[in-house]
Amino acid sequence: MQNESHGTVSDAAHGFGALIIGDEILRGKRRDRHMARLIEVLAARGLALAWCHYVGDDPERLTCTLKASFATNDIVFSFGGIGATPDDVTRQCAAAAAGVPLVRHPEALAILLEKFGDEAYPKRVLMADLPAGAEIVPNPFNRIPGFSLRHHYFLPGFPEMAWPMMEWVLDTKYRHLFHPEPQADGSLLVDDVPESRLIDLMQEVGAKYPRVKVYSLPSFTPEGQRVELGVRGPAEEVAQAIEALRRGVDALGFRWKNAP
Repeated sequence: MQNESHGTVSDAAHGFGALIIGDEILRGKRRDRHMARLIEVLAARGLALAWCHYVGDDPERLTCTLKASFATNDIVFSFGGIGATPDDVTRQCAAAAAGVPLVRHPEALAILLEKFGDEAYPKRVLMADLPAGAEIVPNPFNRIPGFSLRHHYFLPGFPEMAWPMMEWVLDTKYRHLFHPEPQADGSLLVDDVPESRLIDLMQEVGAKYPRVKVYSLPSFTPEGQRVELGVRGPAEEVAQAIEALRRGVDALGFRWKNAP
């Protein structure tokens, strides 16, 4: 396994994170689609997203955000801001956050020259200026690469480019983290119940089945308050834990039905 400075991380990784970068997201000019897709892609491999941050194109704020995420062991996918226009500042901020200079990456330069020839200069070639120590993330859509630095993966903002690149990273570098056993999610809809009345039951089921996560999602309907009470984790234990929740809700005297 490569060391952390070259883009992979040990089994001690805390989880998966996402950075969605761009003023256009925060101002409503574009709607983010990356987070939902990343959740799907991770779930298909038995993994889950631990956090997601939205950050605009402010260099100081983005650099601070990257410094904080570099300080963790999380595996982070960053979407957007790696082009050559003045508002694309992710490459520069990643270098500043890591405390390394921008250098012209020879492999990225070769790709750009092969694709654009003399038209790579003077502007497109800037996309080959990457933080020192970065590695290439291949782009099957138009070949203009993303890059990795430590355990972060910097991808374009365009979904048609970023999504296959994201899957390549997971399948190439982190297959050893995929869950070998099926994962599941099961829940009940419990009517007319204050969420606080379910806390003891949730704690009991969580203690009995420590490999599952017990959760509650309250909502309000025209008929009154409703709580979605559920568990997620290894499929075999989820089946047992959801049955324990059913029995517990029955014992408390509340009405429930299986969530769709």
